[in-house]
Amino acid sequence: MNGPHDLGGQMGFGPVAPEVNEPYFHGEWEKRALGITLACGAFGAWNIDESRHARENIPPAAYLSVSYYEIWMRALEVLLERHGFVEGAEIDAGKATIAPATPKRVLSADMVAPMLAKGGPCDRPVETAPVFVVGEMVRTRNFNPETHTRLPRYARAKTGVIEAVQGSFVFADDNAHGKGENPEWVYTVVFDGGEIWGEGADPTLTVSIDAWESYLERV
Repeated sequence: MNGPHDLGGQMGFGPVAPEVNEPYFHGEWEKRALGITLACGAFGAWNIDESRHARENIPPAAYLSVSYYEIWMRALEVLLERHGFVEGAEIDAGKATIAPATPKRVLSADMVAPMLAKGGPCDRPVETAPVFVVGEMVRTRNFNPETHTRLPRYARAKTGVIEAVQGSFVFADDNAHGKGENPEWVYTVVFDGGEIWGEGADPTLTVSIDAWESYLERV
């Protein structure tokens, strides 16, 4: 999806200005936003890729005018309503009025540390060998799906070189839409600055992305 989240190469947004000694949270409510998002994710009703797609579907004017954790909370409201845990009117009223769907599991305090330590590994085995090899030249596909994709807009229809075969992982584009994990090989692909940014690009610059196999074509 070409949404407000995909800003690589876009102009007019000013310089990137990292905050010195930036804290993990800029307010107590952000801690709660993170906790609520993780607790609701533990319901088992959606996966990380569906949650990402919910965030990138926030209308651009709204997405670009709110903070990081506000984006998380707006998307969480969409997911909770989509999966029957709440109705929009309940969110507006701030109280429950219907019986919600039953979650697959409810996260208790003693479960938090083990869950965070386990993380969310998404590497999966596949039966086929990698199609591409290190050093091979490839071109990324030129597509603009309305659905979720992890291939950034600035890196489409570009020619680069395979730097590494990273392993096989859940294919996010399918997983976000309930089509199964369908794991694929993932490759690190390196592009030079001119290929990505065109005339006037820094000739010493390179850009690397990790790309699923179905994003790539032989040159």
